[in-house]
Amino acid sequence: MAIDTQRRDVGAAIRAALKPRPQPKPAGTVSAVLTFGWRALLKIKHMPEQLFDVVVTPIMFTVLFTYLFGGALAGSTDAYLQYLLPGILVQSVVFTSVYSGLTLNTDISKGIYDRFRSMPVWSLSPVLGTMAGDVVRYTVSSLIVFAIGFLMGYEAATGILGIVAVILLLDLFAAGLSFIFTTLALLVRTPSTVMTLGWMVLMPLTFASNVFVDPATMPAWLQTVVAWNPVALLVTAARGLLDGTGSAALVAGSLVAPLVVTAVFGPVTMALYRRER
Repeated sequence: MAIDTQRRDVGAAIRAALKPRPQPKPAGTVSAVLTFGWRALLKIKHMPEQLFDVVVTPIMFTVLFTYLFGGALAGSTDAYLQYLLPGILVQSVVFTSVYSGLTLNTDISKGIYDRFRSMPVWSLSPVLGTMAGDVVRYTVSSLIVFAIGFLMGYEAATGILGIVAVILLLDLFAAGLSFIFTTLALLVRTPSTVMTLGWMVLMPLTFASNVFVDPATMPAWLQTVVAWNPVALLVTAARGLLDGTGSAALVAGSLVAPLVVTAVFGPVTMALYRRER
């Protein structure tokens, strides 16, 4: 009798185990993107040296340029800091945008993204999640520049609203610009190549601008270059938002370049990512 009962129990357990079960629903698009964004932040937690450039470079540029060149270029370090800090904000965030491509290429070279493509999630969520996580990098970089600037005596005429507006503007610009580097990441083989080519794009954009000096002191041909430089337009908009001279036209003009980059390089990034590697 006991044996028959045990057999019936075992049979019931087997039938229950073999009974078809409904498949779990795949993660939603937003949920998947946020999950991969959180993964990007966790990588920083386990490798804090990734924040070295985000933390050290803005401090170094702000302090060195203010105290080395402030007296010569603006007559005093205080006056030059008011001019320089918005430019350093832009420079720091623009430099940080290359990490989207660097991180993507590193993961691809390790085969991690091949595994991601086999998962039941939206195929592009790993790429967009990484870029979403990088927005935190941009924000941290901006906050560090503001912090060191305030310690050195910088004053934002528009207060906290201007600061928040500038941070949002910089995040949007960098997010759009990063599509250039994600495209590079999918075309080249090594992270070091992404970094090298990225600097070849960023250095001319940054230094041939109004980040450090007034373009009025430059040759006429260079003034024309600066006038059309997207980074210079962004610096002008950032200065306006912080000193109260900004306008909707300046902000809109500074966002034209990242919108164009997104429209051109965004689909290219997605197509390259979907192809068989």
